[in-house]
Amino acid sequence: LQLVESGGGLVQPGGSLRLSCAASGFTLANYAIGWFRQAPGKVREGVSCANARDETTRWGDSVKGRFTISRDNAKNTVYLQMDNLQPDDTAVYYCAVDPKFYCSMTAENYPTWGQGTQVTVSS
Repeated sequence: LQLVESGGGLVQPGGSLRLSCAASGFTLANYAIGWFRQAPGKVREGVSCANARDETTRWGDSVKGRFTISRDNAKNTVYLQMDNLQPDDTAVYYCAVDPKFYCSMTAENYPTWGQGTQVTVSS
């Protein structure tokens, strides 16, 4: 199982980025997906997650209404659309998968992780 994130970078406050998480070696649609982030000196935080094989998604309170998680099953890829980014969103962002149906906002529940992609929000 392999996950590869991309799409991070430097963006000004109020801007947008779309992160991608491409899966190989397994069918992403059959796995619960989680997006997490970790800023320097802080614990890893759940950002958003999606159940396997349905449209149910969840968000962390700090990103609700600004971030959207979605899947493209044909591309075996999950996305995190991030709008109205703020300096507090600066972190390394990770995607993770769990073979269970229901997603979780708890990092310890995910056995497989990508390498992370840096997002920096600064003027």
